[in-house]
Amino acid sequence: MDHFPLSWGRPRNDAVDLYSTYPVNERQRHGPKNDAFTDGVQHTQQPIVTGTSVLAIKYKDGIMMAADCLASYGSLARFKDISRLHSVGQYTLIGAGGDMSDFQYLQHLLDDLMIEEYTSEDGHKLGPDEIYHYLSQVMYARRSKMNPLWNSLLVGGFKDGKSFVGYVDLLGTTYTASTLATGYGAYIAQPLLRRAVEGRETTMTEEEARAIIQECMKVLFYRDARSLNKFQIATVTERGVQIGDAISSETEWSFAEKIRGYGSQTQ
Repeated sequence: MDHFPLSWGRPRNDAVDLYSTYPVNERQRHGPKNDAFTDGVQHTQQPIVTGTSVLAIKYKDGIMMAADCLASYGSLARFKDISRLHSVGQYTLIGAGGDMSDFQYLQHLLDDLMIEEYTSEDGHKLGPDEIYHYLSQVMYARRSKMNPLWNSLLVGGFKDGKSFVGYVDLLGTTYTASTLATGYGAYIAQPLLRRAVEGRETTMTEEEARAIIQECMKVLFYRDARSLNKFQIATVTERGVQIGDAISSETEWSFAEKIRGYGSQTQ
């Protein structure tokens, strides 16, 4: 007996899949080819649950990256304990803005890649440069299929005494620099990072780098409506990848009392 429900013949409505069978492309047809369920199978048209800015800089001992812990559902601050930083092996760190479900897909993809690399036992280990180029090919391939992964990614790492910071977006666009930022941070934080870091990449201490990152995250919290005053700072040095616990910056809002329309003020 054929136990596949759609092979049982009439009487039935061929436009409705009563048994929610799967996959769609393997269904056997006995009637009209149109199907109400297949009409609903679409590519992602826009990101839904999203993260905002990610910042990354080089300093004397390696690289430092930061991202807040908020995932917004439209304009709703929906998830407030999301880590948008992910370690890849012992040399590489990635930070993601954009759609969080696509970022989760990339995390699984990279984890599978590292398992494959580990089991090959060929004496080589993937570094930040290899992960950067791998992600650029993944993003460009998905864009070419008109089904992009809606993310902007920062890839940072430290291997063989060299620091690396690179950017990859949903179109497969790539570039590297000593300071990088995604999202709203590319407009607000990037000028601050450039002024503080460029020319000092080989002399700046970790304490100085952390102070600069914290100041930029505070500015983004003031200015970016999709940000949160709860963020993580991670470093990649010769000791490996270290992702810190979530922290907050002290903020000052007393100036807002003089702004017309703030609170109960009407005049």
